[in-house]
Amino acid sequence: MPLPMQLRRKHLASLIALACLSQAVYAEPASEQTRANNAAMLEQRPFSNDADFAAVSRGLIAPFKGQVVDANGKPIWNLASYDFLKQKDSPATVNPSLWRMAQLNNHAGLFEVVPGLYQVRGLDLANMTIIEGDDGLIIIDPLTTAETARAALDLYYQNRARKPVVAVIYSHTHTDHFGGVRGVIDEADVNAGKVKVFAPSGFMEHVMSENVYAGNAMSRRAQYQFGLYLPRGDQGQVDAAIGKAVAIGGSITLIAPTDLIDKPIETRRIAGIDVEFQLTPGTEAPSEMNFYLPQFKALGIAENASQTMHNILTPRGAQVRDAKAWSQYLDASLSRYGDKTEVLFGQHNWPTWGAESVRTLLADQRDMYAFLNDRTLHLLNQGLTPMEIAQNMQKLPGELQNKWYTQGYYGSLSHNSRAVYQRYMGFYDGNPANLNPLPPVESARLSVEAMGGSEAVLAKVHAAMDKGEYRWAAQLGNQLLFAEPDNAKARTVQADVLEQLGYQSENANWRNIYLTGAMELRNGVPSQVGSSVSVDMVRALPPQMFFDFMAVRVDVDKAIGHDLNLNWHFTDPDQTFNLTLRNGVLTHREGLNPKADASLSMSKATLEQVSLKQLDFPTAMQKGLIKVEGNGKKIAELLATLDTFSPQFNIVTP
Repeated sequence: MPLPMQLRRKHLASLIALACLSQAVYAEPASEQTRANNAAMLEQRPFSNDADFAAVSRGLIAPFKGQVVDANGKPIWNLASYDFLKQKDSPATVNPSLWRMAQLNNHAGLFEVVPGLYQVRGLDLANMTIIEGDDGLIIIDPLTTAETARAALDLYYQNRARKPVVAVIYSHTHTDHFGGVRGVIDEADVNAGKVKVFAPSGFMEHVMSENVYAGNAMSRRAQYQFGLYLPRGDQGQVDAAIGKAVAIGGSITLIAPTDLIDKPIETRRIAGIDVEFQLTPGTEAPSEMNFYLPQFKALGIAENASQTMHNILTPRGAQVRDAKAWSQYLDASLSRYGDKTEVLFGQHNWPTWGAESVRTLLADQRDMYAFLNDRTLHLLNQGLTPMEIAQNMQKLPGELQNKWYTQGYYGSLSHNSRAVYQRYMGFYDGNPANLNPLPPVESARLSVEAMGGSEAVLAKVHAAMDKGEYRWAAQLGNQLLFAEPDNAKARTVQADVLEQLGYQSENANWRNIYLTGAMELRNGVPSQVGSSVSVDMVRALPPQMFFDFMAVRVDVDKAIGHDLNLNWHFTDPDQTFNLTLRNGVLTHREGLNPKADASLSMSKATLEQVSLKQLDFPTAMQKGLIKVEGNGKKIAELLATLDTFSPQFNIVTP
C-alpha cells in the first residue's frame, strides 16, 4: 500500500491527533436502514468458513502487547485502542464482513511462518519479515517508521537468537515497506559494506516521483483513506484492510539500496540463503518484486497478493496500475513456483499454508485482476460509461464471489472498474454534456436554485434518508454544501448521511473516507504544524527531481513577466544545471549557459538545509555557503514565485 512520504507524523500537532483518537465525535447511531443492510450481509458472505481465524494465529511465538512511543515518549502505536474488537458479534455501526476482517488483522506479535522464517505483524500497517541466515538476519520490508521497526526487531530478539542484521530487502516503493529502515540498520554499516540493501530496479526513481510531485494532495487524501484522525471504535476507524492503521508519529527514514535487482528472474545468495527474485513492474507498484526461498519452500508475494482485493487506483491517488499485467505476473508466479511452494507469505495480512491452497489463492487472484481488466473493457466497448460499468459490476464471477480473499476490503469493484476505464479511456466519458461542465461551486449554486432553494434541498435530503437512499442523499447534500458551505443545517445533515454510508461499508477505505468526511463537517479540518518533509527524502532527492518539484511549486501568475536564466553548480557532487523561467514555466537542463543572468554555487548539503527550512537563502549567502555571481536579484525573483502548499485543504466543502 502505497503511503506518501508526507504522511510522517513526527511534526504533527500530536495533541490534536490523540484527542481525536481518545473521544468519540459521532452522535448518531446506526439507522434502521443501516441495521437492515448490515444484517443482510450475514447472508451474503461465507461466514461459516472460519479457517482464517486458525491461520492468522498459526505460529504465534509472542503476542505484542502495549504501545510504541516516539523519542519524546508520545505513543505512535497503541494496539490496546482496538480492544473493542474483542466483542464477538459486530455492532450495528460496522458492516459484519468488515468487522470480521478487523478482528483478523488485530492479531499482533511475532509469528513463525516456517522454522527460520518469521514475521512481526500488527506493529504497523505492513508486516516485517525476518529470515535467519547463516551469519545474520535478512529483513524484508522494515515497516513505516524507525520506532515501529525497532520495536518489531526487539520483539524478535526477545524470543530468538540475537544475530546481526546483514541485509534488508525492499519489496517495493511504498513507504510502509521501507520507512523504518533506520530502526533496524545503521547507514554507517551500509557504507562500510557490512549490510546490503536490495531493491527492485527503478526503486529510488519511483520512491521520489510517487512521494514528491503530488505528495501534498496524496497526503491529505490518505488522511481520509486510512482514517488517520478518526477515533478507534465501532463508530470510527476499525481497520485499514491490509493492516490495522498507520502509525501516528515517528520517523520515516530511507537508506538507498546498495544492490538493484534488474533482471526478470535473478538469484542472489544472501547470508547463506538463496533468494530468487521475480520482478513485477507495473503491478501493485511501478517498481516491485516477489521472492522465492527454495530452502523454505516459501514464496514471498510482496503486495501482489493478499487476503483482500487490492486497488487498481487507490483513493489517496497514484498512477493507475495495470490490472492485466498484474494478472499475468501472478500467473507467472503460479507457473514457476506453484508446484514447489508450501507457504505463501505477503507483506500484509497473514500467510497461506499448503501447496494446494497456495495454488488456488494465486489462481483466484490472477482471475480476479484479469476479470477487472477484461470485463471493464467488454462493457466500455458496449458504450457503457464509468459509473454504468461500476454499477454493472456488482459481483465477481463464479467461485471468486465466495472467497474471503477476493472481497473488497481494500480495493473495490466500483473503484477498480473505473480505474481500468481511466487507464484505457481517460476521465472523459464521451458525453458532450460532460466535455466542459461547470465547476463544482457554480454547478451546485445553480442546482440548488433550480430545486427551489436550500430549504427545499434539505427536505429532499431528509426524504432520501428516510427511504434509506443514502447515496442519493449524499449527492443532494453535496450540492447544497458547495452552494452554501456555511449552512449549518447542510453540514449536519451531510455528516449524518456520510456516517450511515460509512457504517454500511464493507470496504475499510470507504468507511474511513465517509466517516472522516462526517468528522470534518462537524469539527473542522484538523490542524497540522511544522514540516511534513522527511530528512531522508530530501537527502535522497537528486538535483534533477528537486528542480522538477520546484517547477511544480511555481505560481505561473506570479512568474509571468519575470523571465530569467540561472546557472546552478553543485560542488559536492560536482554537477551543473541551467534553469530557465519563461512564460511562467520553469525548465532545466544539465550544463551551463554562458549568457545566464546569474550563477549559484553550493553543496548538495546546503540545498538540503534550505529545502528543510533549516536555513534560508540570505543567511546561507551571508555564511558563504551559497556563492552568487551576476544579477542576484534574479534569484530573489525566482524564489518569490514559489508556493508552499498547505497540507490541510478542504475536501468536503469548497
